[in-house]
Amino acid sequence: MNDAFAKKREIAKQKFRPASLGKFRHILLAGLILLVATACSTVPITQRQQLSLVPESTLTNASQEQYQEFLKTNEVVRNTPESAMVQRVGQRIQRAVEQFMADRNQADQLAGYQWEFNLVASKEVNAWAMPGGKVTVYSGILPITRDEAGLAAVMGHEVAHVIARHGNERMSQQLVTQMGGQALSAVVASQPETAQALYMKVFGVGTQVGVMLPYSRLQEKEADHLGLIFMAMAGYDPHAAVDVWQRMAQQGGAGVPEFLSTHPADQTRIRQIQENLPEAMGYYRR
Repeated sequence: MNDAFAKKREIAKQKFRPASLGKFRHILLAGLILLVATACSTVPITQRQQLSLVPESTLTNASQEQYQEFLKTNEVVRNTPESAMVQRVGQRIQRAVEQFMADRNQADQLAGYQWEFNLVASKEVNAWAMPGGKVTVYSGILPITRDEAGLAAVMGHEVAHVIARHGNERMSQQLVTQMGGQALSAVVASQPETAQALYMKVFGVGTQVGVMLPYSRLQEKEADHLGLIFMAMAGYDPHAAVDVWQRMAQQGGAGVPEFLSTHPADQTRIRQIQENLPEAMGYYRR
């Protein structure tokens, strides 16, 4: 009797496992689809829907901490004509961004921003921006930008990545692919080292402390588009962006600069920028 009962139970278990496993997978897949469908934001101008799992305030707060650590371990240039230019261009870009968002009734998206614009002494051809308005320009890029308008093209582009929330999008994609859609706060609480590595992979605060996850071509295109508008609203002729990217493209070849490892410059990109110039000039003439 016991043997017969055990045999029936084993047969039942074998029948149950595949169906249950398949059902579990369907539930998990449905849950991820629902997560992606409900956690979306919209990129300004392009109106593209993007994945956004992380509260922007979380990234802003984390960025402030990481940025201050970066400044402590790098040589910040102060009280020079070059550092003054970075401050001046940055503040004009900031005002343009604030006006841009206010015009679209989205000023609340800049809540918690504490803008900073710093020039760091380094031969690296690089510049980057983090959530919360933390912007760094490396002195090695100044020979390529050459003047204020050229610098505005680079800084406008980097700030555009922030306003388009590309960092949040990349972080969210990493959370889905590596963490099964866990909330960042849960990862921080249970796996702080993993969270730190993930953060540095996404934002890469300088080559000394991390490697930035490259932006996608689509994100680069959006940052080019928005960056032109920001520099134009700040009072800089957007045609300068074409000259900067042409000079940047000439930096290719062996020993590609850090900036070009995450911001590929090619003729297609330059052509797309030229196509957006008429729209940007409309903001410049205002």
